[in-house]
Amino acid sequence: MTGDTDNKFLNVGVLIIATLLVAKLISTLIMPRSQKRLPPVIKGWPLIGGLIRFLKGPIVMLREEYPKLGSVFTVNLVNRKITFLIGPEVSAHFFKAPEVDLSQQEVYQFNVPTFGPGVVFDVDYSIRQEQFRFFTEALRVNKLKGYVDQMVVEAEDYFSKWGDSGVVDIKYELEHVIILTASRCLLGREVRDKLFDDVSALFHDLDNGMLPISVLFPYLPIPAHRRRDRARKKLADIFASIINSRKCASESENDMLQCFIDSKYKDGRPTTESEVTGLLIAALFAGQHTSSITSTWTGAYLLRHNEYLSAVLEEQKNLMKKHGNKVDHDILSEMDVLYRCIKEALRLHPPLIMLLRSSHSDFSVTTRDGKEYDIPKGHIVATSPAFANRLPHVFKDPDSYDP
Repeated sequence: MTGDTDNKFLNVGVLIIATLLVAKLISTLIMPRSQKRLPPVIKGWPLIGGLIRFLKGPIVMLREEYPKLGSVFTVNLVNRKITFLIGPEVSAHFFKAPEVDLSQQEVYQFNVPTFGPGVVFDVDYSIRQEQFRFFTEALRVNKLKGYVDQMVVEAEDYFSKWGDSGVVDIKYELEHVIILTASRCLLGREVRDKLFDDVSALFHDLDNGMLPISVLFPYLPIPAHRRRDRARKKLADIFASIINSRKCASESENDMLQCFIDSKYKDGRPTTESEVTGLLIAALFAGQHTSSITSTWTGAYLLRHNEYLSAVLEEQKNLMKKHGNKVDHDILSEMDVLYRCIKEALRLHPPLIMLLRSSHSDFSVTTRDGKEYDIPKGHIVATSPAFANRLPHVFKDPDSYDP
C-alpha cells in the first residue's frame, strides 16, 4: 500500500514538472520576443549573486566588470535591477533628465531614518525643491562671507595648540577642525559652545548607521541602525530646545540654523522644529563629509608632491604681501593654485562614489563605440564619479595627481 502511495506522489510530481516545462516552452514559442536592446547582465548566483558582489564594494565590482561588459551593464539585486552608466558618452541623460523621468526620491529613501520624516527624500518633488531653496539661501555669497570670519577663528584657535614640529594624524585633525567649524556656522553658537561633545558623538552614531546594507534595508534591526535611531531622537530633542529658546528670547544668529528657523514655504507656512532638525542633519552630512574627505586627500597629496605644496605656499605668501594677515571670502577666492589642488583631489577621490536615480520611463544610450542599449522603466540607474573620473580615454594618465 505504501509503495502504491509513493508511486502516486512520484507520478504527480513528474506530471507537475512536465506541465511547467511544456508551459514554459509554449510561452517561449508564442510570446513575442522583446525588441529591446537590453544591457549585458553581470553573471552570478541566482537571486543573491549580484547582491553579494554589490555589498563587497561597488567600485571593486565596476573595476572587474567594466573591461568585460563595457560602459553600460546591469546587476540584479534580488528584486531590483541596477543599470550602470559609466562615462560621459552614456551618462548625460542621468544628469540632465527631469525628475519625472529619473527620480531621486525612491532610491534615496534609505536616508529617511537618518534625516528624519518630512524633509528632503521623504517629501514630494515640489516640497523638496522649496527645501533646497532654503539651503541655497543659507549658502548665498553674502552669507558665506559672514561665515568666513567664524571659520578663521576656529582654525586659528585649533592650530594654535600645535607646536612647531611633530607628527599628527591628518585625517583625524582635519575632520575635527571641520566639525568644529560646521558646528559654529551650521548648527549654531549653542551647540558649539555648550553641547559640542554630545552632538558630535550623536552625529558619529548617525554616520555609522549608514552602511552598504542600509541602502537596501534601511530599517533592518541591526545594532548600528538602533544606535542611529536613538541618536536621531536625541538630536531632535536638543534642537527643539535650542529653537524654542531662540524664539522665546527673540534672538537671531548668523548661522544656518537661524536661516532654517526663518525660512517659509511659498504658501507662507514656516518650517517646523522637526523640519529644521532634519535639514540641519542633511546639511551637516552634505558639508562635513565632503569637506573632510576632500581636505584629507588634498593634504595627503600636497605632502607627497612637494612641488605643488611649494606653489600653494608661494601663492599664499604673495597674497599676504598684498593683503596683510587678513583672510576673508574674497581673498580665499584668489587662491587659484590651492583651488586647482583641491579640485584634482576631488577628481581622484569624490566623496560620493555612486549616484542613483529611479527610471520612470524607457530611454536609450549610445556608447562611444556605437552600441545602443535600451534602459527599461523600473530600473535603478547608477553612475560612479569615483570610477568615471579615472577613465583613460577621458583623462590623460588618470591615476596621477596633476592639478
